[in-house]
Amino acid sequence: MHPLLSDLSHIFPPDRLLTQAAQLKAYESDALTAFKARAAGVVIPHNREEVIAAVRLCHQHGVPFVARGSGTSLSGGSLPVEDGIVIALNRMNRILRLDPDERIAVVEPGVINLAVSQAAAPFGLYYAPDPSSQAICTIGGNVAFNSGGAHCLKYGMTSNHVLGMTVVLPDGEVVEMGGESLEGVGPDVGGFFVGSEGLFGIAVEITLRLLPIPQLYRTVLAAYDSLQAAGDAVSAVVASGLLPGAMEIMDKLAIKAAEVGAKAGYPDAAALVIVELEGESVAVEAEFAHLLQVMDGTGATEVRIAQNADERARIWKGRKSAFSAVGRLAPDYIVQDGVVPRSKLGEALAAIGALSRKYSIEVANVFHAGDGNLHPLILFDGREEGALEKAEELAGEILELCIALGGSITGEHGVGVEKRAYLPHLFAPVDMQQMERMRRAVDGKELGNRGKMLVVEA
Repeated sequence: MHPLLSDLSHIFPPDRLLTQAAQLKAYESDALTAFKARAAGVVIPHNREEVIAAVRLCHQHGVPFVARGSGTSLSGGSLPVEDGIVIALNRMNRILRLDPDERIAVVEPGVINLAVSQAAAPFGLYYAPDPSSQAICTIGGNVAFNSGGAHCLKYGMTSNHVLGMTVVLPDGEVVEMGGESLEGVGPDVGGFFVGSEGLFGIAVEITLRLLPIPQLYRTVLAAYDSLQAAGDAVSAVVASGLLPGAMEIMDKLAIKAAEVGAKAGYPDAAALVIVELEGESVAVEAEFAHLLQVMDGTGATEVRIAQNADERARIWKGRKSAFSAVGRLAPDYIVQDGVVPRSKLGEALAAIGALSRKYSIEVANVFHAGDGNLHPLILFDGREEGALEKAEELAGEILELCIALGGSITGEHGVGVEKRAYLPHLFAPVDMQQMERMRRAVDGKELGNRGKMLVVEA
């Protein structure tokens, strides 16, 4: 037995220190199943003290570790380090405090995203970031990758809703970042940590900002006979001065997947646009009248308005199930989340369509249209020789396209292992060197999630 595993066995009982091959197999990959790695062991802490002890032992033995929540990362971000340790945080799932007067929730990293809103609902509050996987993804993972969701257009990303954290650094030191106030003092160290993909340690307590539940939602579903028309509709809404809570686009293949998976009752169209207004009733009703006027001029073949909460839920169920539902159309897929300026959406979609034809690979498009965050799902069959490599080549061309159009390689899924070769294409050498210096200053042994984001294979 590795000396580290022997030391860990003094802290974790056998049912929470996993070392058998069958036990480790469940942790070999995350939601990006094309990548796999075998850890030396998995520890399942129940509290922060056990996390601290595990990290300190990893530092003492010089063994890398990866923190993992529900494993919903789509970039290989929670892929184990070969022969390293996985620190599985799912059982640290307590909401430690919920203060409706201060509008905050203090949670452990294994708390499910949606559970925060469910706990806050009796007080008329909710947690705004809403990734498609919000029913299963954890707050710790959201912090690591600065997750967003459909409503990030209006409410921002995880970084906009994290007020403070207790963090275990990669050497086992425990530090406090931020606090409970919206008004921070000094450098925004918490903002530096959010989105760092586990390279700077593990957040064991997270203080979240809660918002009042909107008084009224108005949700509109519009069908179009082309993706270009759908993109133009989004541009028209933005140009009108409206700020919806969310604006989403789905193409024909994504619509088909959602119908198969969620039976959302979507119209048969080349593209759908979902626009949702939310807020105080008087303001939303005025904005809704304006929105309908704008939509009338966009050439929609059909416009549906959700008449009640059930119809709104059905619209969003289809959208949020699209990723998983695509699995019914092909054995495997790669999803990208590059970003382009809103003004370049039409150009980007046309180029992705051309790439799809060039490679003879189907691509389903689902994206946060309001902030230009694309989510092309590249469908393939991994059982076919060379199919994965061909799909990855197409995915790479999409990332290069996003950079060329003045965008980014990731909006919310992170760099992980999948996109790390493209980070130097996005940033200048001096920027990459500074990132490396910051990493080494915090984690000189590079133990925290080693091999993710900054390391590029030779």
